[in-house]
Amino acid sequence: MSAQLMDGNALSQQMRVDFSARTQSLISQGTTPGLAVILVGDNAASQVYVRNKVKACEQVGIRSVLEKYPEHLSEADLLDRVDGIRSVLEKYPEHLSEADLLDRVDKLNHDPSIHGILVQLPLPAHIDADKVTEAISAAKDVDGFHVANAGALMTGLPCFWPCTPHGCMKMLESIGYNLKGKHAVVIGRSNIVGKPMALMLLQKNATVTICHSATADLKHHCLQADVIVAAVGKRNVLTADMVKPGAVVIDVGMNRDDAGKLCGDVDFEGIKQVAGYITPVPGGVGPMTITMLLSNTLDSAQQSLSINT
Repeated sequence: MSAQLMDGNALSQQMRVDFSARTQSLISQGTTPGLAVILVGDNAASQVYVRNKVKACEQVGIRSVLEKYPEHLSEADLLDRVDGIRSVLEKYPEHLSEADLLDRVDKLNHDPSIHGILVQLPLPAHIDADKVTEAISAAKDVDGFHVANAGALMTGLPCFWPCTPHGCMKMLESIGYNLKGKHAVVIGRSNIVGKPMALMLLQKNATVTICHSATADLKHHCLQADVIVAAVGKRNVLTADMVKPGAVVIDVGMNRDDAGKLCGDVDFEGIKQVAGYITPVPGGVGPMTITMLLSNTLDSAQQSLSINT
């Protein structure tokens, strides 16, 4: 057998057609959805991710505000604003402090034209990423990382779901997969993917096993799974002999092989001969992550409109 491909690019484009219509509806009601993206430093991967997010916003009509800060920036420059938001800053002599960044986040929290705030991770070592994440208003936390949103997810209350696991759920939904009574294995326990992924699967009545670096006999657990989500950032953590025939395999990983080619966490070529469905890398979960960011931003704008009308 050969697994059916779960095409994240195609699904994303389908969803973004609807998002364009939602954006125009909000604009017609006097609310232009706005997303602020803050990039600190010159991490190459982060620059690519941010560029793709801004491009996606433009595609559906969401107003994006990109604030690029090098690691060296004076407080005076940071607080200097043009029409409320300064979009691009490039070369400054002093050091960008954690306090400076927190102050900028606070100002965006109080900016009514901004409905979503995203601080691209990782941040430079001298800035506490957790502190910055918690400084973002939960109502504008379109990444779904704030402790208030994490707690709401755990208790089943409405919230912004983290974009990557939410994208995985949408992919399962797109193939009409009924998770009730199924056994799902999540490889990875991060706050960004692994833990929220498990909670989302539980909400759909799956039985969930979370595996990690200290799990004994990973193969044993995976062979019991109807659905496997691999999210550890390690090449070939899942191989064909670890997958039962017909299982759904979702690859969240983003790595490079020995030739420098982009690859995921699973042995794609081997597993596609065993699995029923599989996501590719690239073109699988990645575009869905960005698509769910757009969805959260539109939801935030809709909530803002409801509050103000």
